[in-house]
Amino acid sequence: MVAVVASPSSMSDEHELLRQTVRQFVQSRVEPQAMAHDESATFNTALLRELGSLGLIGVTIPEADGGAGMDATASVIVHDELAYSDPGFTLAYLAHALLFVNNFYFASNAAQRKRYLPRTLTGELVGAMGMTEPAVGTDVLGLQMTARRDGDHYVLDGRKTFITNGPEAGVFLIYAKLADRITTFVVEREFPGFSSSAKIPKMGMRASTMCELVLEDCRVPVENLMGTEGGGMTNMMRNLEIERLGLAAMSLGMARRCLDAMVQYATERRTFGKPLAEHGQIQRYIGESYAKVEAMRALTYNVAATLTPGSRNRLGTDAAKLFAATAAKEVADAAMQVLGGYGYCTEYRIEQFLRDTKLIEIGGGTLEAHQKNITRDLTRR
Repeated sequence: MVAVVASPSSMSDEHELLRQTVRQFVQSRVEPQAMAHDESATFNTALLRELGSLGLIGVTIPEADGGAGMDATASVIVHDELAYSDPGFTLAYLAHALLFVNNFYFASNAAQRKRYLPRTLTGELVGAMGMTEPAVGTDVLGLQMTARRDGDHYVLDGRKTFITNGPEAGVFLIYAKLADRITTFVVEREFPGFSSSAKIPKMGMRASTMCELVLEDCRVPVENLMGTEGGGMTNMMRNLEIERLGLAAMSLGMARRCLDAMVQYATERRTFGKPLAEHGQIQRYIGESYAKVEAMRALTYNVAATLTPGSRNRLGTDAAKLFAATAAKEVADAAMQVLGGYGYCTEYRIEQFLRDTKLIEIGGGTLEAHQKNITRDLTRR
């Protein structure tokens, strides 16, 4: 990597060791397969299992329950390093490790953990979360999937869409309204009444897959209720914060990759008798991109240091994702401009990263949702 910077002050020796472990794994195992899975639009589930064998799926899960027992900073490190090489795979990892495993762990009981946690921590069983619906996207409070009690089962009816890992997942966290109160359920693919659509084609993040989930009189055992009836909002809001931090970290990883590509290209490429890097216009792209990367890094890691399972920071996580999402897309666009035709073609993968950065402005909360949340929180102070 070209850019050399100091580590955030919140880093411990354990964090640095984690970064080196993930970076080595990325160079040896992730980078060689990245282009092929983007081109084929397939999720490398075997690679996910390799992450499981390294203990990286349960990075935020206590050691006593099979995880690494680390913190939000550790989660940021993993997403940052993975996204430098393969943003699509990293999104699939995030959907499994944060949207399912982390969310599940902190809302589940001992019996549920015993049943689902071991196989999801290894990656043998892929998980996903069902929140977004066809008629309501950002307006999660307006979700229309319903649940009703029927003896020793709940019966769920409705649809979820844009579900990352949906085609491969065998277990899902599903949000539905039970007596008009948002409630969380653990739903297995094999439950009666559950089905999924074909893969939904998309612009970017192609190494992760998504589809629609269809629940028609889907029977879910009572013991698969997550937490309490009507307790889904607590589960949802708590997990949204670490999800947004993970997405901000992905933006940072993608921006670092684009910055390194433009620095290397501008150093090696000569035009009009001198290196491209000696042209003022190119220096502007590189200089401003570096400043954005460092600002993203500082904000994301500083917010991560404040986040624990018992302490929330919605204002900080919204701010981190709001800034990082847009800054990453701007850095990718600058890299495209510096590399010119080479950037527009697939060789340097800049066109892929430009496509992939756009998703962060939409998924896990739109830019507009973050702006609304930040304004609401600030005006309430």
